[in-house]
Amino acid sequence: MPAKTKAPRAAKTRMSLAEAMSALEKAGSAQTRKTYARHGATEPLFGVSFATLKELTKRIDVDHELALALWDTGNFDARNLAVKIVDPARISSQDLDRWAQDMRMRMCVGYVGALAAESPHASAKARLWLSKPGGAERCTGWSLVGTLAMRDESTPDAWFAERLAEIERTMHSAPNEERGAMNQALIAIGCRSAALRKAAVAASKRIGKVEVDHGDTACKTPDAAEYIAKTWAHSTSKGFVSPAAHERTRESMRRRC
Repeated sequence: MPAKTKAPRAAKTRMSLAEAMSALEKAGSAQTRKTYARHGATEPLFGVSFATLKELTKRIDVDHELALALWDTGNFDARNLAVKIVDPARISSQDLDRWAQDMRMRMCVGYVGALAAESPHASAKARLWLSKPGGAERCTGWSLVGTLAMRDESTPDAWFAERLAEIERTMHSAPNEERGAMNQALIAIGCRSAALRKAAVAASKRIGKVEVDHGDTACKTPDAAEYIAKTWAHSTSKGFVSPAAHERTRESMRRRC
C-alpha cells in the first residue's frame, strides 16, 4: 500500500496595507495615545499597545513591501509595526537614512538602530550617522552602536573603545535626547566583554551623573556603572560569559519588544 503523502501547506495569505491599517485603528485607545504623546509621539497615531503590535508581528511575520508601505503612511503605530516586519536583508541604504531621520518618539529610536545592525549597511551607517552634527540620525547612530556592541561579534573591541572615548568627551555637551542614547550605548559597550566592562565603568565614573530630561514620564536615566554591574550579575548567573553572549541567544529587541 503506497505511503500517504502530506497535502501541501496552503500559501500564507498576505495582509494588505488597508487591512493592516484597519487592524491598527481598531486596536488603538485614547489612553495609549496619551501615554505615547508624553513620550514624544506625534499625530497621526492610533495608540496601539505593544502587546497588540507583537500579535500582529507574529501574524504577519516578515513582509518587506508592507513594511515600506506602512512607514510611508506617516502614522506612528504603522511605523512601529513596520520596523518589526521589515526584512533587514532587503532594506536599502536610502530607506535606512529616511527612517533614521524621522524617528519621532524617544522610546522607539532604538528600533531603527537595531534594524540597521541586522542589515548589510551596519558599519557604513554607524560611521555616517555619528558624523552628523546632531539630530535624530546621531541618536539612531548611538542606538546602532549599542546594538552592535551586544550582538555583533565581528566588530573588534578597539572600535567600541573609540566610541567610549567619544562618549566620555562629548556626553555633557550633547543635546538632551542624544545624551540618553549615548548613555545606553555606554551601558551596552560595558556589557560586551570583560575588558570593555572595566573601561566603560571607569568612563562612567569620570563622566559622573548624566542628566536627561524625559519630559512628563516616569522614565529615569540609569547610572551606567550600576546598570552594567547588575546586567553582568544577571547574565553570568545564567551561565553566560557576558551579557552580550546572553543577548545573542535571544530574538532581536526590534521584534521581541
